[in-house]
Amino acid sequence: MNSNQTHLTVTRIVDVPAKDLFDLLTLPARHHEFDGSGTVRNSDDTERIDKPGEKFVMNMHREAMGGDYRTHNFVTAYEENKMIGWQPAPEAEDGTAPTEPLGWEWLYELKPRGADSTEVALTYDWSKVTDQKLLKNVGFPAIPQEDLEQSLNLLAAAVTNP
Repeated sequence: MNSNQTHLTVTRIVDVPAKDLFDLLTLPARHHEFDGSGTVRNSDDTERIDKPGEKFVMNMHREAMGGDYRTHNFVTAYEENKMIGWQPAPEAEDGTAPTEPLGWEWLYELKPRGADSTEVALTYDWSKVTDQKLLKNVGFPAIPQEDLEQSLNLLAAAVTNP
């Protein structure tokens, strides 16, 4: 991989309207259903995301992060039926909530391809991470392209099996 690379993007066509995908993506309680990395366990939040600036909390598990942990996700992009994105920040070990994200973002973009088909692009972008220690310790991309592709496959399965 190019050491100057700062993002990964994968795309696929899903045979449902963009609205159906957006409805699923805006429900944090269902995010574990389409996490191709296997790190998302469940959400503390059951409310639908409905605007940028909101925050939702996820319970996670990843051995490289020391096992179980929680992330606070800051909604950075929101355009109904077109786009949703968030930047996570792990909670401190003492349970203190972070006040701002650490710079990497998950962004889903939806482009209708006819009445009942949508092109979904998932971008994992770490270009805003400025902490050199974090960049070195995490080793971006922490989630490989194959896991992103699996996320889109799982998203397609989840949206057709509500």
